[in-house]
Amino acid sequence: MVRDGFYYALGLCVVAAVVGWLAGPAYAIVPLLLAAFFLWFFRDPERVIPAEAGAVVSPADGKVTDVAAIELEGRPRRRISIFLSIFDVHVNRSPIAGFITKVEYRHGRFHNALSAASAVENEQNIVTVEGEGHTVVFKQIAGVLARRIVFTRRPGDRVERGERVGLIKFGSRTDVLLDPAADVHVRVGDHVRGGLSVLAHLPPAETGLAAAGVEREKGAR
Repeated sequence: MVRDGFYYALGLCVVAAVVGWLAGPAYAIVPLLLAAFFLWFFRDPERVIPAEAGAVVSPADGKVTDVAAIELEGRPRRRISIFLSIFDVHVNRSPIAGFITKVEYRHGRFHNALSAASAVENEQNIVTVEGEGHTVVFKQIAGVLARRIVFTRRPGDRVERGERVGLIKFGSRTDVLLDPAADVHVRVGDHVRGGLSVLAHLPPAETGLAAAGVEREKGAR
């Protein structure tokens, strides 16, 4: 259980007690139900993290809404987008093991996280992780309801694959940006679970770098 759930639930229990005392027990039902919802929403189940080499695990629970080829800072990338509804676990996890080399928080709008514009225009936290010769970028993207992004690590921190690194409160989106040579195992419509579902496998470092070089050479022609 994420501690935020206790804070929300405790506050609502106090409200329920006051309302019940002033207006009668029946009126305390709504705040008590909301307290139960927050305890459920901020659940944080244990996950068995896949151990196979090169595996990239999902940073969040949710539904895969897009798998596309894009460019990031002039370099080709494979992007996997995951939409989190209010019914999903909202704890975020690192997709790979390695060191966090960059964390960039961008203020922005709060478009529906299902829209294409949300990937660029919405408020988001962009995290770069380097490990095993690869660089993986993942984004915590706020949605219409999600107005608070939490990230608990700093540049220079070592993270393990599937390690908890933060959360996004309420409906939101996460994007994972991979080497173009990554072998993607999910498709649009799939439901994934953070730290447990394997989104893709990264090739050996030398293969991944060579493929990226070929893609850049093609783009230059």
